[in-house]
Amino acid sequence: MFDVVTTAKQQAENAGHARYTYRLRVPSTARIGLEAEWARCRWLWNESVARSRRAHSEDEKCGPARLDKMLTEARTAMAWLRQGSSVPQQQTIRDFGKSRAKALKDIKNRLPMRRRAGMPKVKRKRDALPSLNYTRRGFRLRDGRLHLAGNIALTVVWSRDLPAKPSSVRVYQDAVGHWYCSFVVPTQVQPLPQTRRVIGIDWGVKETATTTSDAHDLPHAQQGKKAQTKLTRYDRMMARRKPMKGQTGSKGYREAKKWRAKTYAKIARQRQDTARKWAKRVVRDHDALAVEDFRPKFLAKTTMARKAADAAIGATKTALIEMGRKHGRDVRLVHPAHTTMDCASCGARTKHALPLSERTYTCTACGTVSPRDKNSARVMLVRAGLNPAGAEGVRPPGAPLPEAA
Repeated sequence: MFDVVTTAKQQAENAGHARYTYRLRVPSTARIGLEAEWARCRWLWNESVARSRRAHSEDEKCGPARLDKMLTEARTAMAWLRQGSSVPQQQTIRDFGKSRAKALKDIKNRLPMRRRAGMPKVKRKRDALPSLNYTRRGFRLRDGRLHLAGNIALTVVWSRDLPAKPSSVRVYQDAVGHWYCSFVVPTQVQPLPQTRRVIGIDWGVKETATTTSDAHDLPHAQQGKKAQTKLTRYDRMMARRKPMKGQTGSKGYREAKKWRAKTYAKIARQRQDTARKWAKRVVRDHDALAVEDFRPKFLAKTTMARKAADAAIGATKTALIEMGRKHGRDVRLVHPAHTTMDCASCGARTKHALPLSERTYTCTACGTVSPRDKNSARVMLVRAGLNPAGAEGVRPPGAPLPEAA
């Protein structure tokens, strides 16, 4: 049996911490230092992969203690490795250990291949993007700049203030070539005024979010569809310049790849901006949220895959949960099973699932007629145990039915 309602706090594994990401201005000297640090960490990761595979073939253990011993021996024997800071190197070992432990746990639990985390793989120089993790003793914030171990100073574009002292930072480069830093800080609740209103939210493809309030519905923005012409052009440019297997791509191939990455990054920023603005509006106007705990991953194998991906349901749902947690709202995740088959007024369930082409829900028990997605949004409120009287357009339980004209 499944849990019908789960609070967002139970779902979030890192509810006590949040990430604040900022753009970095990296001078040439600092970039050379970051790339040198990444070369050392990448070598350690690949060496850990080799040790892990050897231990598996020889039926030996390869736990964190042995990996730490490997790092100590490597730094003792190699002056090149000692030139770098030990902090990101130790974090590389920790990250590898977590990745390997997760894969072994999934194998032990006999999860299917499509849900199982794969064993750590080799990071190739041309494919893997730099990513360095620093704990508190590996970085300092001074005079508005980020100082990393190894005398690497970076200028941070402070688009917003840090709410608390960070415990760690991750410095990474994206596919476009831009550098970012991501600080981990303790979450701080910023309560909003009480409104005594509740809202039910149903996810979909025709509209990204349908709610019990007509003023808070989120239409499908279709950012990906609007940029499809540009993406198709870059895909054709890459296809014409695609290198042979084992060869390095030409300058034109790399330029086309960079333009495509820039376009995808812009689409991602647009989706994120739309999701955050909508989530803030919903959280500001309601005290409690009944959200469908929808997992859109299965839509990737259907005919609606492209439209579902363009809707960014998963990212929008994450933004809503995080915004609700940030402002101390009551967010309740409702299991999506049979939400399109139940009647929000009387609770009766249809005998057969409604086809997607049927957009109007008609209850055979009480005769209620309403849009399909609106009915599902009201079902969220009922299952979450919230009082529908506080939602717009939802009749309170026990209220008399309207007389027929």
